[in-house]
Amino acid sequence: MISHRKGLLALSPLMVFIVLYLVTSLAAGDFYKMPITVAFLLSSIYAVAVLGDIPLQRRIDTFSKGAGTGNMMLMLWIFVLAGAFANAAKAMGAIDATVGLTLNILPGGMLLAGLFVAACFISLSIGTSVGTIVALVPIAAGIAHATEANTALMTGIIVGGAFFGDNLSFISDTTIAATTTQQCKMSDKFRVNAFIVVPAALVILLVYLVMGHGMTVPSRLPEVNLVKVIPYLAVLVAAVCGMNVMAVLVLGIFLTGVIGIWQGDFGLFDWFGELGEGILGMGELIIITMMAGGLLELIRSAGGIDYIIQRLTARIHGKRGAEAAIAALVSLVDICTANNTVAIITVGGIAKQIGDRYGVDNRKCASILDTFSCFMQGIIPYGAQMLMAAGLAAVSPIEIMPYLYYPVAVGLAATLSVIFRYPKRYSA
Repeated sequence: MISHRKGLLALSPLMVFIVLYLVTSLAAGDFYKMPITVAFLLSSIYAVAVLGDIPLQRRIDTFSKGAGTGNMMLMLWIFVLAGAFANAAKAMGAIDATVGLTLNILPGGMLLAGLFVAACFISLSIGTSVGTIVALVPIAAGIAHATEANTALMTGIIVGGAFFGDNLSFISDTTIAATTTQQCKMSDKFRVNAFIVVPAALVILLVYLVMGHGMTVPSRLPEVNLVKVIPYLAVLVAAVCGMNVMAVLVLGIFLTGVIGIWQGDFGLFDWFGELGEGILGMGELIIITMMAGGLLELIRSAGGIDYIIQRLTARIHGKRGAEAAIAALVSLVDICTANNTVAIITVGGIAKQIGDRYGVDNRKCASILDTFSCFMQGIIPYGAQMLMAAGLAAVSPIEIMPYLYYPVAVGLAATLSVIFRYPKRYSA
């Protein structure tokens, strides 16, 4: 049993971060006044200083362990490859060519809706929000520049669509984790999820159609060099075919070099230089990710997550209360881990126990775990998806947050499904 005082102390580093980053930035009226790296650094120092009745060196070791887990290092490698690919693609004209092709194909009024549909389709096909963001955010940012649209809005559209597939895809880590922990079929969980989130996606698509009405593309578009579109087309096709995201990025990097040198955009050593600049450009993102991992591991080891589970499971009354508790559990743990798959795995066992005790359908329980974790992951400014999108679009994560229409719509739809207990077939 974790005491109230110990539990709040364990969660206090997260509160320190929120105050330092969000509250300070809001007070200053400028989200660049407090760099997110500094907010994480100060929060991490605070966490190492106050958490755990163990020697300082062991607290530092715990922080380092969290910063260097297998999942964390995989994410960092993706960041490195994404930075190299994005910069090389920009230097050889792939982004400009892809943007030009998109503007030639889609009328102005369909740009916002078209980007959302593309993100939904790709994420559903590849089952990863990060892979979708890597593939589409540079294009969305380029379209924003070409049409003088809001870059944060365009980026938010891609982030939202990326979570559509993260939540629904049969090959998504979150789907696998949710159905495995709740011992149900993926197809059954898909049906429950679709009933909840597809209406939300259609509403947001309509919103984008209305917002895009009257939007125009430049009257004089440059001629598109289709050869330079090949790296992005190859990345998208390979991703949709199920290729590993790291292999997809390596393929993209190779193609930027071959085509860029062939077209005379740069020489061999210039290409190397562009790759290096792209990798260095991800430096801040890599540092933030590692510090966040270490900070959240300290919170976990100090009992912060166990405290959340303990407090929420003590107040359950009936099926609706059980569903609400499961939703709150996975949401709060996602806030504390910044990883929706880890959040599902962490609370999956206790969620199964709660569901069985109060008669919650396993399929509905799996859907709640997946939907609420994706909702929360889609709106926290320090999640890998948001950091990646912000880095590729060169905007602050906080600037993107007001435009995360789809994740918010999913959260609302999922909340209504708990309150009104639908779909009825899986909520009886």
